[in-house]
Amino acid sequence: MGEQVVVTGMGAVSALGLSLGETWQGLLAGRSGVAPIATFDTTGFAVRIAAAVPGFEALEFLGRREARRACRFTQLATAAALEALSQARLDLAVEDRTRAGVAIGSAVGGIGATEEQALNLARHGVHRVNPVLLPMVIVNAAACHLAVHLGLAGPAEAPAAACASGLVALGTALGWLQRGEVDVMLAGGADAPVTPLTLAGFTRLGALSARNDDPAHACRPFDAARDGTVLGEGAAVLVLETAGRAARRGAEPLAAVLGYGASQDAFHMTAPEPQGAGVMRAMAMALRDAGLDPAAVEYVVAHGTGTPLNDVVEAHAIHTLFGARAHQIPVGANKGALGHTLGAAGALSAVAAIQAMREGLLPPTANLETPDPACDLDHVLARPRPARVRTALVNAMGFGGQNASLILGAYHTEPRRHPTLVTGSCATHQPG
Repeated sequence: MGEQVVVTGMGAVSALGLSLGETWQGLLAGRSGVAPIATFDTTGFAVRIAAAVPGFEALEFLGRREARRACRFTQLATAAALEALSQARLDLAVEDRTRAGVAIGSAVGGIGATEEQALNLARHGVHRVNPVLLPMVIVNAAACHLAVHLGLAGPAEAPAAACASGLVALGTALGWLQRGEVDVMLAGGADAPVTPLTLAGFTRLGALSARNDDPAHACRPFDAARDGTVLGEGAAVLVLETAGRAARRGAEPLAAVLGYGASQDAFHMTAPEPQGAGVMRAMAMALRDAGLDPAAVEYVVAHGTGTPLNDVVEAHAIHTLFGARAHQIPVGANKGALGHTLGAAGALSAVAAIQAMREGLLPPTANLETPDPACDLDHVLARPRPARVRTALVNAMGFGGQNASLILGAYHTEPRRHPTLVTGSCATHQPG
């Protein structure tokens, strides 16, 4: 299995703010970042709301020429990665950069630039198409841009697993570190899907809430009145390294990455398998990889899209895996606040789970007011719930039947400065 892998830095950019701290405080407050779309004309659209990142300026993170050559999802990933590196206090100047890698998952890559340049081609002809269009929009653009920007010559990959991409990236990084192929990894996800074509496509699928007059309450994971998800943009990047290496350079571990599992429904390109068998297998595989029994899990950060079918399927999978304990494990979801950030969703959930373990507070599921009886779980409602969580499970599910799960462990430093991983089976349980 290899040496224990820990998280030493995290960064996030979301509709709730331009940093991890702002995003976390927004989640704790149960605040929604969903608002009317202001970046393009939505006249004629049935859905006119999204969770866009407010006030983001790429020039704060990139030079002018570099910013022009990077799509928005790459820009968001860069901002999150730089924050994560800063928190990790990782000095790349003293690193062997051939053993430092990147894994940034994305679902739709640079779709915004693709749309813009398609219109440019139609209106003005081939000679007006941006000459760097293709390297800007390909799904590995964010991962490779970070590798070039930071001089990281280890592996650079971009898992494309739809809305599970960010969590798959973390699982990929975990494997490389456990096998000793790298010393440090930047891993997570990024997407910027608030574009006319993406909005139209998701609307035509019937996947989006059309609560245009009440955007802040549009996405309602596990709620009886849910009617669809909301597109969101954002990024989350984590610094992963082995526990021994972190100790040698004096870094403070924020959490341990204990296990990873992935599965395929093999059922439908957009609908989840009705019994949740694929999701359940991914969760069981992650626990097996971690060497843990289901009884060790004290908190679940669900995929929780707010669509009628997805939430029921995920709830059923949780019941199948945990049995009678399913009613005793706090379950949260963040898409009511962040929107559905596609390839970034799993990474943002992992960041939220780590913050919850570190601060002993579980954020409420925004807009969850009347839980659907078909999603009968211990939902965190209305306000943050104090809890001592030592082992958390994070889920992500994507189009095509992609499922991924990650097991995270709280990491404490004892008075003698010997880091020890603490796992257990009892969370402080208070009604939500």
